[in-house]
Amino acid sequence: MNFSRLSSIKTKADDLAKLTMDKQLRLAVTGLSGAGKTAFITSLVNQLLLGAENHQLPLWQLAREHRFLGSKRTPQPHLHLASFDYQGGMDALQSQPPRWPSPTHGVSEIRLKLRYKPQSLVWRKLNHTATLNLDIVDYPGEWLLDLPLLNMNYAQWSEHIALSLKDSRKAQLAEQWQAMAQALALNDNADESQLADIAQHYTEYLHQCKAELGMHHIQPGRFVLPGELAGAPVLAFFPISPELAKVKVTNKNSNLALLIKRFEYYKEHVVKQFYQQHFVKFDRQIVLVDCLSPLNSGHDSFCDMQLAVNQILHSFNYGQSGVLRRLFSPKIDKLLFAATKADHVTPEQHQRLVNLLGEVVAEGKRHVKFEGINTEIMALASIKATQTGKAQLNGHTINAIKGILQNDVDSQQLTTLFPGEVPASLPKHTFWQQQGFEFSPFQPPQASPYQALPHIRIDQAIEFLLGDKFK
Repeated sequence: MNFSRLSSIKTKADDLAKLTMDKQLRLAVTGLSGAGKTAFITSLVNQLLLGAENHQLPLWQLAREHRFLGSKRTPQPHLHLASFDYQGGMDALQSQPPRWPSPTHGVSEIRLKLRYKPQSLVWRKLNHTATLNLDIVDYPGEWLLDLPLLNMNYAQWSEHIALSLKDSRKAQLAEQWQAMAQALALNDNADESQLADIAQHYTEYLHQCKAELGMHHIQPGRFVLPGELAGAPVLAFFPISPELAKVKVTNKNSNLALLIKRFEYYKEHVVKQFYQQHFVKFDRQIVLVDCLSPLNSGHDSFCDMQLAVNQILHSFNYGQSGVLRRLFSPKIDKLLFAATKADHVTPEQHQRLVNLLGEVVAEGKRHVKFEGINTEIMALASIKATQTGKAQLNGHTINAIKGILQNDVDSQQLTTLFPGEVPASLPKHTFWQQQGFEFSPFQPPQASPYQALPHIRIDQAIEFLLGDKFK
């Protein structure tokens, strides 16, 4: 037997080995609140469940080549996790009038079994099919913002928060909890009721920063999205003035001692535990980013979003000196950055949206790519809520979008508008002075149980995240 024949046999054997072993993939979906995680997962599951017979997925090679045979839901592997409520999302989209799926507030999971015809000539000749178990995991991006806490003690964290209050708007919102914390007798025996009360006011301050100031970089992340920890004592702590936080603890049962204890417990049993139980098991990751709402909210909101997104990306920095490298062994090899709600701008703005997100994540992306993680940036709409149209502006016909605005749900009035130009790079001061962009949320389309949801580039996302698993 000649060498080329042996080489061919070995290649076919390797192909078979890969197909029999590579049958599992764990895809993580994250993003800051409002980025559209629930809509994305609902649409992704919908496309995969209906895509074999009624696909709108031309950019997914497997579907385009008619090798995708179908998928079905199967029991999720982790019984202690909440199940992603796909049916609840579809019920909302099929209601009259249709509603967006309710957002999730913690970790949830759904498993699909995907059946397909492998590309391998060996398996084709044998007329075999293959199966991929796809686990889709949803978790809040805010939880990743807590990673820096692992490198801080309580006094350093208090100083970090104090520095953030140099922003006069934050300082004004913080007046109540700060006054309560200042009046706390730190060396007295711990008063758990008083600590819980101050922690509640600190939590309300964080929610106000998000709702009123459009801020995204919130710490600790579990305070605004507690998940299963809602009401737990581990969330009943707060920062104090840096000077007081450095005072030596003389009473092990004091208020100060308990604040320090809870802060350290939070780091050890909440932050670390999330990474150990979930993060290190992810194979692929998509980070969803809403660039449009911060453009509406103003300069400070946009800069804070950029800071938060790049802080999330630090979780994927696997350098030898990185916290994750020292503590865990993550294995993510593909990372997709997706600018969501692309249907809320005109089609010629999509590339500008990609360019903008590229600059938002530029620093973090360089570090991630250096670690050998394959990355991609795209603009998508998980569930397309608008159609393209035309409008008149100063006597000229321009491209526009049309749909039913959320404010017009009762009347179901169709509106045609031009939201403005998305900046193709990080906005300059002139952009904020002109404020020429207006983001308007639209009602979702009426969904059918028999037709896949309309979307923009979900198929491109599937190809990037999963395509190599179907060779």
